[in-house]
Amino acid sequence: MSTRRGGGRDGDGDRDSGGDAVETALDELYVTPPPAFVSRREGLASEARGDGRVADARRIRAARRPSLAAWAANLLQRSRPEESRTFLDLGRALRDAYESLDSGGIRELSEQRRSIVSAMSRRAAELAAEAGHRLSDPVLRDVEATLRAVLADQDAADRWATGRLESALTPPSDFPSLTAVRTDRRRSPAGSAPEPPAARGRTQDEVAERRRQKQERLTREKQERLAQEKRERATREKRERAAQEKEQLAREKERLAREKREKRERLGRAREVARAAEQRARQAREDLKRAERHQREAEKQREKAADAVARAEREARDAASEVERLSGRAE
Repeated sequence: MSTRRGGGRDGDGDRDSGGDAVETALDELYVTPPPAFVSRREGLASEARGDGRVADARRIRAARRPSLAAWAANLLQRSRPEESRTFLDLGRALRDAYESLDSGGIRELSEQRRSIVSAMSRRAAELAAEAGHRLSDPVLRDVEATLRAVLADQDAADRWATGRLESALTPPSDFPSLTAVRTDRRRSPAGSAPEPPAARGRTQDEVAERRRQKQERLTREKQERLAQEKRERATREKRERAAQEKEQLAREKERLAREKREKRERLGRAREVARAAEQRARQAREDLKRAERHQREAEKQREKAADAVARAEREARDAASEVERLSGRAE
C-alpha cells in the first residue's frame, strides 16, 4: 500500500513545517463533514500560523473541500482501518489473478468483490448517517464506483489509502469476465496449429513463476505494511506521551498557580489580622495611659482630701482644747 499523502497541495518544505502536526490536521480535515469543511480549514490554518508554521498554514488552506461521496469514502477508510486494509489486499489479489489469468482465483475473488463492495458501501452510508449526513442514492452509487475503482486500479487504491479524496473515483472498464479469461487462455490465432505440449509447459512455468513472484510481492508488501504500522504506532504513542506530558505539565502549572493564589490570600488575611491586632494594641495602650493618668489624678485628690481631713481634725482638737481652757478660767 502506498504511503504517499494526498489532498491539498504539498508544502514547500520550509523549516517551520510541523511535520506530523500538519499531516494530523489534514487527516482530520478530510473526515470533517463537507458543510463544516471551510470553517474548520480556516481554524486549523489559523492555529498553524499562530504557532509560526507558515508553510503548514499554506498547505492547509490549499486543501479543497471533498464531495459528499469522497468524504464518505474518506470516513470509511479512516474509521475502519482493518477492513480498509483487507479491502486493499483484495484489490491487489484480484488484479494479480487477472494478470496471471488464474481462473480459480478470479472466480473466488470476483464473488468476494461483489459482496465486499456492497458491504463497504453500506458501512460508509452508516458512518455518514452517524455523522449527521444521509447519503442519497446517487451519492451512494458514487461511493460504490469509488470502491470498485480502488479494486480495479492501483493508482485509485493509493489515492483512497491516503484518506484524502476530494472527489469520487471512476473505475476503469471492469475486469473481463471469467469466460473471456478462459477463452483468452485457450484461443489460438486463426489458422494456427494447436499449441504444442512444450509451449503449454512453458506457459505453465510462466504462470507458476508469476504466482511465485506474486507471493513474494505479497510477502514483501505485508512486511512493509507491518513496518509502516509499527512506525505509525510508535508515532501515535509518541504523540500520546507528549500529550500526556503536556497535560500533566498544565495540571502542575495550574496546581502551582492555585497554591500561589492561596498563599497570597492567606498572607493578605494574616496582614489584616496583624493590622487589627496592632490597632487594638494601640487602643489598649492609650486606654492604659488614660487609666494611669486618672489613677494619678485620683491619688492626688485622695492625698489632698487626706490632708484636708488631717488639718480639720487638728483644728477640731485645737478648738476643743481652747474650749476646755477657756472653760477653766471661767470657773
